[in-house]
Amino acid sequence: MKVALIGLGNMGRPMAQNLLRAGHQLTVYNRTRSRADGLAGATIAASASDAARAADVLLTIVADDAALQQVLYQGGALHALPPGALHVSQSTISVELSRRLAQEHAARGQRYVAAPVLGRPEAAAAAKLFVLAAGDAVDISRCEPIFSAIGQRTFRIAAEPAQANVVKLGLNFLVMAMLESLGEVFALVRKHGIPAAQFLEIATGTAFDLPIYKNYGGLIAGEEFLPAGFRMQLGLKDARLVLQAAEGAAAPMAIASLVRDHYLSGVARGMNELDWSAIAKVVAQDAGLK
Repeated sequence: MKVALIGLGNMGRPMAQNLLRAGHQLTVYNRTRSRADGLAGATIAASASDAARAADVLLTIVADDAALQQVLYQGGALHALPPGALHVSQSTISVELSRRLAQEHAARGQRYVAAPVLGRPEAAAAAKLFVLAAGDAVDISRCEPIFSAIGQRTFRIAAEPAQANVVKLGLNFLVMAMLESLGEVFALVRKHGIPAAQFLEIATGTAFDLPIYKNYGGLIAGEEFLPAGFRMQLGLKDARLVLQAAEGAAAPMAIASLVRDHYLSGVARGMNELDWSAIAKVVAQDAGLK
């Protein structure tokens, strides 16, 4: 199977490495060509359209709606993808764009699966991502060798691709709400003279003995916001996408609105390149802490 992957950022590059290790015939494209350096065995395409032209399966893993539309439309990948070929969108994008892509691919005789991934770059490097797949069951089965090369488990969600995007946004919201909560409680205990690390040890040694609390709590307690596994700017993007999906379904999400505002505040304070867990730094500063 000829696989093309567009997007060699913090997630895409380790995914490409794992696809090569699994023996897939891989073509890659990234706007910054140097990101493909060291991917031995991969063919480096000169453009997005060149990457898509000969692909049986085209994977895209880019930052946002704008980047995906640039690749597919201005970059020509949508037009170049052959009839019958399959586009697998693994980015966190809006529900609206995913629905539009399903319609446009169908009109062109192409196949489309939404399969955003859950996990940080270190999980991508270890092939431990979770794949959230929605689309035609036959198309998802066609992708199983790819998904097994990059992830530890694939969840088959529904026949409508955009439903996978809803699930991914919902999961990202849960992480954002957890980061907000950690920031608030760390600010509380610090104001009462209790170190954040001590509180975290107690919390994760009792009812909150979960990797996500240990890992993110450790980053926040140690203020280890660089290098960013997932930038605050992208956290703001995802908070906006959650609220867009909520508004479209008339489902109020008050906490999502608060999180969006805190991410916006963080970006306004120059934190956009910090890890999205630095939302806790915004909360701490609002409490008069450094």
